[in-house]
This record gives sequence, C-alpha cells and structure tokens, in this order.
Amino acid sequence: MKKIRIGSGAGYAGDRLEPSLVLLEKGQLDYIGFECLAERTIAIAQQQKLQNPEKGYNGLLEYRMEKILPLAYENKVKVITNMGAANPQSALEVVKKMAEDMNLKGMKIAAVFGDSIFENIEKYSDTIVWETGKPLKDLDGEVVSANAYMGMEGIVKALQEGADVIITGRVSDPALFIAPLVYEFGWTAEDYEKLGKGTLIGHLLECAGQVTGGYYAEPGKKDISDLWNLGFPIAEVDESGDVVITKVEGTGGSVTTSTCTEQLLYEIHNPEKYITPDCVADFSKVSMEQIGVDRVSVKGATGYANTDTFKVSVGYKDCFIGEGEMSYGGPGCLERAELAGEIVSKRLEMQGIEMDETRIDILGINSIYKNGSRTLAGYPEEVRLRFAARTKDKESAVKIGNEVETLYTNGPCGGGGAAKYVKEIVSVASILVPRKDMKAEVICKEVL
Repeated sequence: MKKIRIGSGAGYAGDRLEPSLVLLEKGQLDYIGFECLAERTIAIAQQQKLQNPEKGYNGLLEYRMEKILPLAYENKVKVITNMGAANPQSALEVVKKMAEDMNLKGMKIAAVFGDSIFENIEKYSDTIVWETGKPLKDLDGEVVSANAYMGMEGIVKALQEGADVIITGRVSDPALFIAPLVYEFGWTAEDYEKLGKGTLIGHLLECAGQVTGGYYAEPGKKDISDLWNLGFPIAEVDESGDVVITKVEGTGGSVTTSTCTEQLLYEIHNPEKYITPDCVADFSKVSMEQIGVDRVSVKGATGYANTDTFKVSVGYKDCFIGEGEMSYGGPGCLERAELAGEIVSKRLEMQGIEMDETRIDILGINSIYKNGSRTLAGYPEEVRLRFAARTKDKESAVKIGNEVETLYTNGPCGGGGAAKYVKEIVSVASILVPRKDMKAEVICKEVL
C-alpha cells in the first residue's frame, strides 16, 4: 500500500526554523507544511500591502526560504505554506528570485490566491457578523481585510501543475496537509470519509511542536525530555487515510497517545461536527494506539459533505490600547500598587479621557483570573501594576501610559521600572459567504 511522509515545519507565524531543517535533512519526507497564518496576522499583512503593494507576505519568508529551498531541492521534498498571507503573488516572485540566485534549476514555485473579498466587501454589507449579531455595515471601524478560509482546491491544482513550492494566502490549516494526500492517493473532492481522515491528520500537524509535547509539558505531572531541542512531527499516511504520528529520532519531545489526544481536542468545539472548507469532519470515534517509541497510530476519523459557505475573517481598525506598567517591592507593595491604580484612574477621569474598557492588573495577584478576593498565604515581595485601556483615538491612548509614568515622582513611594506602550488594534469579525462566490487561482513559475 502506498504511503507518504508529511512533516510540519511551523505552527505559527514566528515559529522556530531549526526543527524544520532537521525534518528536511533527516525526516525522509515527501512533503513539509508550514502553517504560519492566524486571523489577525492576515489583517496586519493586508495593512502592509496597502502601504506597499509588494509586501503583505510573512515577514520571515526570506529568512526561512534561505535555508529551506536548498534542502527541499536536494532531498526532493515539496513545500506547502500559507506564508503568502495577503500577497502570495509577491511572495512567489521573492522565492523564485531566491531559487534563481541559488541555481535551483527546474524548481517550480506556485502561488495560490483568490481568498480575498476585500475589493467587493460592500456586496456583503447586509451579512450578519457572528460576534455582534448585526449587519457588517454596522461594524464600528475601518475594514482593512476580508479573507475566506479556502480549502485544498488551489493547492491540489498547483501540485497537478508540478509545483515544488506552493505559497498560499488564507486557506484552512488542515488544507495544507490534505492537499498532498488527495493528489498522491487520487482521492476525490467527494470522498468525504477520507477527507475527514485527512482533516484529522492536518489538525494533528498544524500546530507543529504542540503534538510532540511542547504545549503539553508540565513539570512533575507531564514531563517531556529535552524541550530545548523539541522535534516537530511527521505523519506517515497510507492511501486509506490511516496515519502514524512520529518524529525524527534523537530530537527532543515525545509522541504519545496523550500528546496526540491533547492536540486532537485543541480548538474542537464539536468533535462530531468539525466544519472545514473541504468537509465536515467527525472525530468522535477516533482511536489511538502507542505502537512504538514516539509512534502513535491514529484511526477512526470520518467526514461528511462540506457546507455551501466559507467563513470569512474581516479585519478592521477597532481601537487603540494605551498601557503603562510600574513595579513595587518590599513591605506594603501590594497596597501601594492598588493605590497607584486608583490614582491613574482618577487622573484619567479628571482629564475626561474616554475609555471603552479598562483593566487594572496587578501581575501575580489578579492579572490572569481577575480574582479580587484572592487570599495570600503571606505578603508578596514584589508586584507589577499594569494599567491598560481601549480608546478610539491614539492621543487618549498615549495619555494612559503617561499617567502611569508620572507615578515615579507623584506617588506612591517606591515605584520603579516604568514602561508605556500604545498599540493600534486590528480586530477580527466573522461572516459567512457563499462558496460559489470564491474561486482559487494558481500561478506557477519555473526556475530556468
């Protein structure tokens, strides 16, 4: 029975590079996927593209490809990534030029796009936004991006055209890994049982080091060895869709039924009905078996017909966040930090600063759980005040950090290590658009 090996080279936009190079050198791979796109990531990329039409792809594209391209070429590994973000076409040209400079003759590089509806966003002005329950036209903020979660279609087409490196815009995370299975095994777009299995494989791989123990690790409870040298996962897949998850021997981390189970449950609200662009996957009958050291067999996923809509993430300029921090130490540090928070609140109120939302966090006391009634065994030796608020304009946000900084000389005593920040926030809203409105497009170019 035919089998292929797919590695996961990244689980988010800024992930480590070294584990992917180990996979390319020692993983005996056929494919490697780099999942580098989050919902706000593409909105930020769209802003960059608006400022410079040649930008808008992942900022680490050149850094990664400098090392990836020669190894992929030498070891005959096909690379699939969504590092194209808001501009796969420009990313293609950048990578092609790099491949030419490396003399990687014959390498074919493809861009997959068609996910953006930004230019036609007015068409969907009456569409209901999930988060607000109101029409998109009532969204309070300037829309800067609108990208649909596309499926495997464009990637499969690029593979059919012989592409060795495929750079996409917004596609679903599992699509990066489903596409090579469909291409290699001849699955059809209507073979939903196998697409459900492929979705499971993509879901296990999409976060890279999470499934090899990275996010699983908890000292004394769930110990994982050599996390500093965490290896990224490999899926050994046969044409039936059954899979073994493993990693390169000698790398850190661990592949067990427990690490795989945690990743299986990650972001899954309904395991019987996991809606993706390619199918509605059903993970409810999945079984796992430890068949060797760092080898887990996973079976039992299935799937059903896909929906007639795509989810679209709409990025919009929502607000500014102004924040300031100040540390207090020694006896009474908690009380001084609480007083400092009150002072800043009253100062901003006195100036008439309009704030949509305010947080006064005392790090180590209430910043995560907002537990105002927490009982301490003893007094803390040090705390750090964080005062942050959302505002509609940058000038107001600046004043928030400034007021925290003035605590240096305006009390209470003993404050130090002041810091202040202002961030423009691009938020994300979600809508559904008809599948028929979207069409994946592919450009493929060869290095001569």
